Amino acid sequence: MYRTHHCNELRKSHAGATATLVGWVNTVRDHHGVIFMDIRDREGVTQCVFRSEENAEAAALSHQLRAEDVVQVTGRVDARPDIEGKSTANAAIATGEIELVATELKVLNKAEVLPFQLDKELSNEDLRMKHRYLDLRRPRMARNLRQRHVITKAIRDRLDAAGYIEVETPILSKSTPEGARDFLVPSRLSPGRFYALPQAPQQYKQMMMVAGLEKYFQIARCFRDEDLRADRQPEFTQVDIEASFVTEEDLFALVEDLLAAAFKASRGVDVPTPFPRLTYQEAMDKYGSDKPDRRFGMEIVDLSDVFASSAFKVFAGTLEKGGKVRAINAKGFASVTTGQIKRLEEVAKEAGAGGLAYIKVEGGEWKSPIVKFFTDAEKAALTERLGIEEGDLILFGCDQWSVCCEVLGRLRLEASSMCELTKDMDDVLDFLWVVDFPLLAYDAEEAKWNAVHHPFTRPRAEDQPLLDDESQWDQIRAVAYDVVLNGYELGGGSLRIHESDLQSRLFSVLGIDDEEQRSKFGHILTAFSYGAPPHGGIALGLDRLVMLACREESIREVIAFPKNNKGIDLMSASPGEVDFKQLRELYIQSTAKEKKA
Repeated sequence: MYRTHHCNELRKSHAGATATLVGWVNTVRDHHGVIFMDIRDREGVTQCVFRSEENAEAAALSHQLRAEDVVQVTGRVDARPDIEGKSTANAAIATGEIELVATELKVLNKAEVLPFQLDKELSNEDLRMKHRYLDLRRPRMARNLRQRHVITKAIRDRLDAAGYIEVETPILSKSTPEGARDFLVPSRLSPGRFYALPQAPQQYKQMMMVAGLEKYFQIARCFRDEDLRADRQPEFTQVDIEASFVTEEDLFALVEDLLAAAFKASRGVDVPTPFPRLTYQEAMDKYGSDKPDRRFGMEIVDLSDVFASSAFKVFAGTLEKGGKVRAINAKGFASVTTGQIKRLEEVAKEAGAGGLAYIKVEGGEWKSPIVKFFTDAEKAALTERLGIEEGDLILFGCDQWSVCCEVLGRLRLEASSMCELTKDMDDVLDFLWVVDFPLLAYDAEEAKWNAVHHPFTRPRAEDQPLLDDESQWDQIRAVAYDVVLNGYELGGGSLRIHESDLQSRLFSVLGIDDEEQRSKFGHILTAFSYGAPPHGGIALGLDRLVMLACREESIREVIAFPKNNKGIDLMSASPGEVDFKQLRELYIQSTAKEKKA
């Protein structure tokens, strides 16, 4: 045996027993020739003491130890002594009342000098990613991975108890137009043809409903060739769920139970259910986002009626064109600096605004170049609607409804960040459902309609007749829903189309002609013609869920081996080049040219 106990197991009750521990050298301290060494494994830390009178060879060898050497220590468990009437016990660790008095030491493997210290936070993320195996030894990272396991197990157990069957779906599948860009895999046996890595197991799980499985789930690996950010990776994991003969309410109750179980297992907290609900329209009107963070106020207020006859031409011109004038009140933020105002202007422009109109309320004055255009009645209405007080900062949005929502939604989050409104709110868990999403959205650049979720989403029964009138396609609501936590989308789903004729009709609306339907979706249209049951489901982002449960700000902190923000694994240097022979076997030739130094 390598060990008799792990490094968080020995207690005062073991005093006098002989024990053997294995692990990594955490720290080494020389106290006048007596060596104190903390040994660490994944469970915890135990202090070992090396004295020459106990074993001269082991004591001599201990002088050569350095941090992260892999060692095996055998010795006697002693209670930590009192020195000059003071206890030497360490209450900070579970094994703090004992120490292992070493009688034997084996160095199983020596460690080189580390590229960074494991007991300190490191801002150089590239260095962490390059030596990820070391980064994962740090307590915070090891704790995150264990939390991921705990959360995944809690969800899997609840789904199993509810009668859901876990089924693996193919990784090599077919490229279909579902939104994001696919990762393609060339086929050697079918030259010129390509598999696609799945963006989601969407079609396969619907096929399982046609097959009569009724309740399916999978902890599924998914792939999307997209630009990266803090909560996105090219490969990610989702809790994929599909069920037959269910309503929205059935799926809401299931997901609420799963999330409550996940946070009970990981944080030990009770999550109140059922979750509140907002329609998509309400979420956009109040917060300018379909995944609103409601932990702070700063709700958007419509002022279009207030400025219906405004002398301010920018407002008046926008309202004449059918646009909106809306605003938020960043309470107490009139102290905003010039640099912060500049940043807010940048955010507004990035979101589609031509500029930023604002009012600072300081010293009893409204400070803004636009105030001179306001009447007393308009000022009074603004004060009442926005609850304006001394020290407030008013930020306006003035454009078409969608742009106005985007601008103020982004400004709201930026102002909240500047004011650190959610700094001490990590323990506030504001779950909610956003429902009644639009089914379709028009892309002016491509001059075509796209599915807001995906093309298999069911329109609301009362809105289905609107499919016959293109002028009303933007009014069709989907039986689609997202579950949101603290401004993050945890997952999204819908009830699905299960009739071949309705599915074909929606494909046509999306510009997919009959030939392309047969080529890319013939399997699902044919399957639906053989008695497909009503069904629906949802996919929860496991990485994002664990990130929030662990109070992290990036999913990279809860994934064992993530890619960096350029999609590169610095540890293994992937993606990498392949030789000409491999490409030739796949009938592929690269047209990429290396950049000259």
